[in-house]
Amino acid sequence: MNIGERIENIVDSNIVKELEEKLAKPNKSIKEHTMDLIKELERLKKLGYISEDRIYYLVETACIYHDIGKINKEFQNRIEKSKIKKVKFNENKEVVHNILSIYFIDESIFGEESYEDYLKVVHSVLNHHNYCNTYEYIRNNNEFILEVLKGYNINQNLVDFIEILIGDLTDVIEDKESIKIKGYLHKCDYNASAGTVSEYPNNFLEESLNNMMQEWKQVNSNSDWNELQRFCIENRDENIIAVAQTGMGKTEAGLLWIGDNKGFFILPLRTAINAIYDRVRKNIIHEKDLEHRLSILHSSSLEYYLNNLENKKVDENFDLLEYENVGKQLSIPLNISTMDQLFDFVFKYQGYELKLTTLSYSKIVIDEIQMYSPELLAYLIYGIEKIVELGGKVAILTATLPPFIKDLLEKNIEFKYNPDGFTNDLKRHNLKVIKEEINPEDIYEKYIENKNAGKGNKILVVCNTIKQAQKIYEDLEKILPEEDIKNLNILHSRFIRKDRLEKEECILEFGKTYDENKNIDKKNGIWISTSIVEASLDIDFDYLFTELQDLNSLFQRLGRCNRKGKKDSSKHNCFIYTEIKSSNLRDGKYGFIDKEMYDLSKSAILSIKEKGQISEKEKINLINDYLTTDNLKNSDYMKDYDNEYGYIKSLTPYTINKKEIELRNINTIDIILSPVYEENIEDIKDLETKLKDISTLLKEKEIDLKRKSHLKKEKIILKDAIKKYTVSIPYYERSLYKNAISKGMAIKYNPISLSEFETIDIIDCDYDEKGYQNKNYTDRKSKQEDYML
Repeated sequence: MNIGERIENIVDSNIVKELEEKLAKPNKSIKEHTMDLIKELERLKKLGYISEDRIYYLVETACIYHDIGKINKEFQNRIEKSKIKKVKFNENKEVVHNILSIYFIDESIFGEESYEDYLKVVHSVLNHHNYCNTYEYIRNNNEFILEVLKGYNINQNLVDFIEILIGDLTDVIEDKESIKIKGYLHKCDYNASAGTVSEYPNNFLEESLNNMMQEWKQVNSNSDWNELQRFCIENRDENIIAVAQTGMGKTEAGLLWIGDNKGFFILPLRTAINAIYDRVRKNIIHEKDLEHRLSILHSSSLEYYLNNLENKKVDENFDLLEYENVGKQLSIPLNISTMDQLFDFVFKYQGYELKLTTLSYSKIVIDEIQMYSPELLAYLIYGIEKIVELGGKVAILTATLPPFIKDLLEKNIEFKYNPDGFTNDLKRHNLKVIKEEINPEDIYEKYIENKNAGKGNKILVVCNTIKQAQKIYEDLEKILPEEDIKNLNILHSRFIRKDRLEKEECILEFGKTYDENKNIDKKNGIWISTSIVEASLDIDFDYLFTELQDLNSLFQRLGRCNRKGKKDSSKHNCFIYTEIKSSNLRDGKYGFIDKEMYDLSKSAILSIKEKGQISEKEKINLINDYLTTDNLKNSDYMKDYDNEYGYIKSLTPYTINKKEIELRNINTIDIILSPVYEENIEDIKDLETKLKDISTLLKEKEIDLKRKSHLKKEKIILKDAIKKYTVSIPYYERSLYKNAISKGMAIKYNPISLSEFETIDIIDCDYDEKGYQNKNYTDRKSKQEDYML
């Protein structure tokens, strides 16, 4: 039976005619729009993303009925008038169409024993928009609804037993099939309305990876997929956990596991995401059909495209805005993403089903799962459980995996797991454990010793806090010879975007293993940083000086030293300081570090003090021995995890608004620093003026679509140009600044306007080669009149 016949079979014949004549949108009839949805639904089935005929049938039914409520007179009057000038919805005359639509659904078409199927379709149609609380509206406005539907043949059972139906609908709201039916309906409706494709096929990844291997074989005939990568190929149909040391090719392994399927690669840091995106784009798919194959999903994805796809920006057939939009609609087959772009569905906001349904036919790789806070880990594990429950597959690929996290993962999911991991006896690191606070003198002495001996002298210093990193930088600046100060660098998250990007490029260049002649690259230099260098940055230093963190972070830090294992490690190359600065102790806790986890990690490190050299297997064994569920069961970390997991699991769907969600659990805000503003005031004000002019032009009625698209792109470019001067700081620091202004202790600046509803604050503070530093307003008085521009 074709779709036209199906519509005629299940919809009243008088209404079928109205579907052809009446409008769903100013330029489309209800039937034409419905057929667009069915086209996308058929696409999903053809790609294998809907495998059950019954689910397809129920989604198709939901598609047929979803906009049928638009046949009412008031909606048609409004849409006709909107052809000339947009007319707003009038709640005194209209009822939202998703509510009206359910009154046309004929219960009998589902068969006598398929009442639950009827409920699932009604729920999907009723809640496919979020205009109001549908149940509450129906209860309070039953007579008004019937008045709007007067003259139509509607489902009388629904009218007579509406309270019973509402109770039954709430029972199916979290049913697996209900989630999928509604999710597929959302996906088809959004793409049909936008005129975009719901899914592009992944018919390229396996061939592209095999082609890359052939290229490697031309350089080295012995090249082949390693043990980890073969494990991923052999277990493509399984959920897997793979613990593999640095340098084993986890990225390629994850891609090989995804194969020719819809895939998402989840990483904790945007820097790492951008690096993998570029790697896949350039080295694997060679930019072929990029806009239909690969995307990045994070909060600055469009800005990254604008700044890095130079060859695409001059291609008239490539629309960057459309490319980014299609990626956000989750239509591209291979996606490199942050967790928050996908796993916010755990909050069960209205419409969350689209993401969860998309993930239910996808393969998701989670990289470095141990890096997340207890709250984020709770969101992640609960989300993984829901994905697997609905049919998705998950791979956990990580350099380290504490047993307590493995236990949490395996509580409700079966994983294929290699208990021996993918490690070897390679000894890249020779540890010296020092029961003191980190100090600049040790770093200085090692730098001078190496320099005088003509040895590789790339030194990485990793501190637990920005404040400590800045202090070490200041102290080294004072004691280093003047000619060596140029070799002293610092990188952390409190640099403006423009400076941080330059620093990241510099550290990647400085930290490469080989020079242009394929020899070990030797340089003199010290880079001081924080935990932002821990994951997925391909840097290779000769020596590491670090404060102790938990074992997972510590071993990630070690991975930035002698990364490829090609340098001599017969003598100490990693110096670990086990004492934390007393100013970082608050209420008996080590700041943001869980005390229990820190103390266990300290015990573990002290246990190998005399060994010096440590193999990759020994590192894994330490984590397995110390970071167990039993050892951490009473820790604050596990209490926070349990609280958050319990909260998220018990959430009633649609009780949280999507706009309220702050999944990252990071309370920061982007601001412009006063020294940066003063140095760049002409450029910033010029950009602000241009943005205002473009906003004015975009409001013009006669503007054509091509011009509008060009102006929107220009607007994004201008916004990005201003945001390059911003840095993220904690909300509480902005609050302190605002409080200081009210007391006349700080200079007040007018915010920079990005649009009618978006501004960026300027904050009176310090900013120099060490990055952002707030001012201690309790120790100084500053008045507005003292400030001269």
